[in-house]
Amino acid sequence: MEKLPYNLKDKQSIVQYAKNLISNTLREICSEEIVGHNYSGKGNFGQVLEKFYFKYNPNSDAAADFPEVGLELKSSPLKQLKNKDFRAKERLVLNIINYLEIVNQEFEESAFWQKNANLLLVFYLHNKESEIIDYVISLVDEWDFPETDLEIIRQDWEKIKQKVVDGKAHELSEGDTLYLGACTKGGKGGNLRRQPYNEEYAKQRAYSLKMGYVNHIIATFAGEKRKNYGKIIPSLDMAKTRTLEEIIISKFQPYYGQTTEEIVDNLDLEINMNAKSAKANLTKLIFGIEMKAKIEEFEKAGIVIKTVQLKANNLPKENMSFPAFEYEVLVNENWETANFKTILETKYLFVFYQYNGTRNELRKVKFWNMPYQDIEEAKMVWEKTRTLLEKGDIVKEIKCNKNGKSRRITYFPKQSEYRISHVRPHAQNSEDVYRLPVSDKVTGVEVYMKHCFWFNNTYIRDEIYLK
Repeated sequence: MEKLPYNLKDKQSIVQYAKNLISNTLREICSEEIVGHNYSGKGNFGQVLEKFYFKYNPNSDAAADFPEVGLELKSSPLKQLKNKDFRAKERLVLNIINYLEIVNQEFEESAFWQKNANLLLVFYLHNKESEIIDYVISLVDEWDFPETDLEIIRQDWEKIKQKVVDGKAHELSEGDTLYLGACTKGGKGGNLRRQPYNEEYAKQRAYSLKMGYVNHIIATFAGEKRKNYGKIIPSLDMAKTRTLEEIIISKFQPYYGQTTEEIVDNLDLEINMNAKSAKANLTKLIFGIEMKAKIEEFEKAGIVIKTVQLKANNLPKENMSFPAFEYEVLVNENWETANFKTILETKYLFVFYQYNGTRNELRKVKFWNMPYQDIEEAKMVWEKTRTLLEKGDIVKEIKCNKNGKSRRITYFPKQSEYRISHVRPHAQNSEDVYRLPVSDKVTGVEVYMKHCFWFNNTYIRDEIYLK
């Protein structure tokens, strides 16, 4: 047996050996035999790392990779911003969720915790033009979950377990939880697996750390200054007694029925309520966080705040838009990794204001993520849009008004056709365009005005505000 270049029974020896990877590629630091590696698949960087650097065969054991010291090795890709800061390219996928076993486990003895309590993380800079053995390894260190984060992760694990106990493993969604997700794993959308309390098979899923939480780890490893962050949960004691959702709602409830001006007066704040970001800034101040600061827990969990203005009849004043999609990107997506599915599985904090004819009052706040059945229904909008783009069937007809100005009528999904979502323009002007994957059959154009997915205002009223 080959002598290992580190001590299996000494965690610091393993960590220090791992840190020798920093600023190197696997080609530079491993033996010549690495050039002939035959590992394939999305996770092959990690397999090559294990085989040729750490000198053990890749496996799917239930125990941590270095069981003598309880250390689990994980590698993950980075992208680099213009300011040279690193960010996660994707979530960090951990071990598979065994639906048949989790229902009989407690957190401390769970398969998740036994394997992932202490992580050795290797972050490499992804470059699609390079071979995997030429990726530059940028950050390496061990990660122990801070106590407050761990309490939230424990609550996330309990939510995943409860859904399986309720016979709803097939309805798991990443929007159900905050830091610890349950992502699909294997094939296009995951292989199907039995669940204990329902005959319906569920997609195979794995525990994962959400991208926002991975970004927090990366920033910690890189020594980025986090001075512009504010915390909602200041102590472990608070995390153990109330959930993040409960804490947030309790901060807003005293101001239900008040106008923004009254809230500002009661909090003795100075804020320009004519500014475009006024309501968003007020939300942060209600949290007790400075306007210019980011909310640490929200950044880690990927929670998106949406402020909605209601009319007197409870209907939102507007439909809700999302970022414009690139046509060429959309047609090359599969549903499980589609940007629209990510939008649907996001956890949102909705802040509702309502104008009753004389006053514009704060009505309520609500944490919300889309139910499984609605995600499946909204998928039809994505599928139709993708099919239209693939076939070049975008423009249905061109109409002219009385002044002779032409207007394109499209086949894109309309609000009147779908309960949840629709597609319409999201561009600054007619020159704000993306390239089409296939030229439009009617007009022959190769570029088209930017469009995006929208949530219907009726859906927001009926399924979020009124429920």
